[in-house]
Amino acid sequence: MATALRIPLNEYLGISYRPDREYVDGEIRERNVGKWEHARLQWLLAAWFFAHEKQWGITGSTEQRVRVSENRVRVPDLVVLTAGAQPEVLTDPPLLVIEILSPDDSYSDTQERAQDYREMGVETVWIIDPKTRTGRMCSGTEWVEAPRLEVKGTPLYVNLPEIFSQLTSV
Repeated sequence: MATALRIPLNEYLGISYRPDREYVDGEIRERNVGKWEHARLQWLLAAWFFAHEKQWGITGSTEQRVRVSENRVRVPDLVVLTAGAQPEVLTDPPLLVIEILSPDDSYSDTQERAQDYREMGVETVWIIDPKTRTGRMCSGTEWVEAPRLEVKGTPLYVNLPEIFSQLTSV
């Protein structure tokens, strides 16, 4: 891996990367870019939440910068928010953050990102693995693997078997 680039936060916020990168304690970190199943799953989940925007009073985005702390900006695969205008960089906790595992993601890096979201105040984080066709949700301090992922106290949910069945469809 290349030597990490270190820059001030305001400089990072003024730069656009393709693909976007995260900012962790002054260090610019590359993100693992997903392969077909990762990208397809991201597409399917975004379409699911888009189809329910009006019904559930939500909005969302893919790969949106989220300032999780003073010195960290993460770029999750999907965020779901209460409907309304949103800033360029999110500073209020989303209703839901979804991370989709890429083949090159490590468990420790994924857990670190999830912990950053939780410390920011994100009530629910989902980690979905297209390889094993599983998903885990964290609400509070407990991680639970389930075929139906939900956000407690809201109508938000997704049935993973239904979504996974569409991964290979044309």
